[in-house]
Amino acid sequence: MIGLDFGYGALEAEFWRLVFVMTRIGAALVAAPLFGAVTVPAQVRVMVAGAVAVMVCAWTPVAAPAQLLSAAGILSVMGEVLVGLTLGFVLQLSFAAPLIAAEVIGGGMGLNIAVAIDPVGGAQSPALGQYFMVVLTLVFLALGAHLQWFALVVRSYEVFPPGQTWLGPERFALVAGFASQMFLTALAIALPVTLVLLVVQVVTGVLSRSAPALNLFALGMPAGVLGGIAALMIAAPVLTDMVARLSAEALANAARVLGP
Repeated sequence: MIGLDFGYGALEAEFWRLVFVMTRIGAALVAAPLFGAVTVPAQVRVMVAGAVAVMVCAWTPVAAPAQLLSAAGILSVMGEVLVGLTLGFVLQLSFAAPLIAAEVIGGGMGLNIAVAIDPVGGAQSPALGQYFMVVLTLVFLALGAHLQWFALVVRSYEVFPPGQTWLGPERFALVAGFASQMFLTALAIALPVTLVLLVVQVVTGVLSRSAPALNLFALGMPAGVLGGIAALMIAAPVLTDMVARLSAEALANAARVLGP
């Protein structure tokens, strides 16, 4: 099968088939926001990919290339990686919307100076972004969206069987179009709190002009922080609905990549 024979016959052939199937699933896990986090050990991703690959091998007639180390076999593996990364990247785009909203809200509240290491991406993000990501992760898992995403990964073997994994310019353009949807969702999440912060800043400016003795910085920053926290508490039900809709949109976008 790979040009090498270790003498195990059908057992060896089945093992290389399993490894080949794990390629697409592993690439999807690496690109996905939850399973691809730097805090998730690589051993866990390998075990999850292996468990899903066992089910795929049992449910679908996926066959590995006859010569896995040949040029055709390497191209087939690269195609598997392409499909897996695309499915994970679509989910990553949806999870980036709360972080963008947190940047906008944190700038108005003056909290962008409080940054922490994002355990998902490994980069710095505002403390408010951590709060949004925790809410999104809890809602995403509570709705069982991760199981539906795994079902889409398994379905991709029917839509893009090995050797026919070229997505085409239409699907690449579709994935790029999801970025605009991400910015619109981020705007919808940040808009209620941003409007409250705008009112607070306008009132603070009027007070500073009416009473020049007042220190604008000493009055404006605490008022912005308190107004932002109050707006976040009032908008918490709206945030939950937006996050639930965002999870549904993430799955819908991944399904659109696979086609009807």
